[in-house]
Amino acid sequence: MKTAFTFVLGAAAVLAAGATTSFANDRYADMPPVMVSPDLSAPWVLQLGHAPGIVRPTRQATQQRLFQAQPGQQSTAAVQRPAKRMAMRLQINPIYLPQEVAYDGPQKPGTIVIDTHQNFLFLIEKNGKARRYGVGTGKPGFEWSGTHKITDKKVWPDWRPPAVMIKREAAKGRYLPTYLAGGIENPLGARALYLGTTEYRIHGTNQPWTIGGAVSSGCIRMRNEDVVDLYERVKVGTTVEVI
Repeated sequence: MKTAFTFVLGAAAVLAAGATTSFANDRYADMPPVMVSPDLSAPWVLQLGHAPGIVRPTRQATQQRLFQAQPGQQSTAAVQRPAKRMAMRLQINPIYLPQEVAYDGPQKPGTIVIDTHQNFLFLIEKNGKARRYGVGTGKPGFEWSGTHKITDKKVWPDWRPPAVMIKREAAKGRYLPTYLAGGIENPLGARALYLGTTEYRIHGTNQPWTIGGAVSSGCIRMRNEDVVDLYERVKVGTTVEVI
């Protein structure tokens, strides 16, 4: 009887040691990666995951859809969407990224020149140089040219679509708000430079994939990163030539 009892105690000790070792190994094992929502980690990347013409739902609507989905479906979406956004990012032509270039035009340093044919904006510098940015310009029927001064600068500007734009878009079945507060959902983006007494602006965009195209109703679009950079380099009163 004593031998059997000793055997049982020994077996229990072995099992306890094994369990302790297992827990210790688990403690120092590689844990699965933590998935952080792109909404929290990279808000600008969200813009790159949608093709033109698709309206991104509000964050509240997205959360509601996720709560209604099955756990497996939610996990799949979390894995697939960042890859799709990265693919969209790679489609931006590097030629439209900011760079220093030679410039031999007659304009004085500090002048902004916008080439609506090549879709470039040049900030003229000294010694035959210019800082060049890619832009989106007026689509067919909305082209224009002229010289104006920057009359105002705004950070995260509000948007009040002109009545004629609201009417024009409504005829196409697209209904615009009469007012939209500044923010990441706002089509004017992070900064706006207002041109003379016109309704035209140089502004950011929440559709960066449109840079390099004839896409706007006359305004000059820039990537948000680029319009922030330009905003810091120019002042109210700067001359802007649109050619």
